Amino acid sequence: MNKNIFYLLLGISILFTSCIPSKDLIYLQNKNGSSTDMPISEVMSKPYRLQVNDVLSITIKADDPKLVTIFNPTNKGETDNVGSSLYFSGYTVDDHGNIRIPVLGEINAIGYTVEELRLKIEKQLLDDYFKKEANIFVIVRMAGFKYTINGEVGSMGTKFLFQDHVNIMEAIANSGDITITGDRKAVTIIRQTPTGTEMHDIDLTDVNVMKSPYYNLQPNDFIYVKPLKQKTWGTGKTGIESLTTIITLISLFTTTLVLLKL
Repeated sequence: MNKNIFYLLLGISILFTSCIPSKDLIYLQNKNGSSTDMPISEVMSKPYRLQVNDVLSITIKADDPKLVTIFNPTNKGETDNVGSSLYFSGYTVDDHGNIRIPVLGEINAIGYTVEELRLKIEKQLLDDYFKKEANIFVIVRMAGFKYTINGEVGSMGTKFLFQDHVNIMEAIANSGDITITGDRKAVTIIRQTPTGTEMHDIDLTDVNVMKSPYYNLQPNDFIYVKPLKQKTWGTGKTGIESLTTIITLISLFTTTLVLLKL
């Protein structure tokens, strides 16, 4: 009788410890107990500075399109320069930190923001080729916002979003969300910077994560979602799954005892 009670208590304890609680699955919870309407102060993230292998879309315009045709040899509209085509038609920052633009030649781009590079190209055009009356207009954009995600998500791999700013919640949603066995409390962001590699864990179940400088991603960030310990235990993700596993184990144990007594 005492053994039966022991096994029952053991099963119940395993059932409760192996299940994944809902508080580990809900994003952006208010853990301070304060009002949910409390505004979250925006954290000013550092502007992204171009790195080797970044791909850019650069378009030069003027009042008279014929004046700038030579600088835009493909002669295609911006709608043609989206998606994977920019890998071939865009301007790639080479190993020396330069991009090559027709007529202008090599221009150093590494370490510049997109806006700084735009102003640099515009200044060179006005200094060497045009007067202000030509109304030169330069557009510089990243060829899509690229990030890589791995681990416990619906869709792993390198992703592209065609927008200027992406936060971690948007990136995860675009990757099929974190699976039920993914650890939302310690999502790792790996970021390449001019001074080296930075690695930081953020808690997506806490609303204060929006104050983190890692909440807003930068191009080429790597996101890793670790598995919860419940996945390695193999007892089930929910109470029903855990109960089923426990019943199966008890049945197997009982059957083994019966066979041994025969």
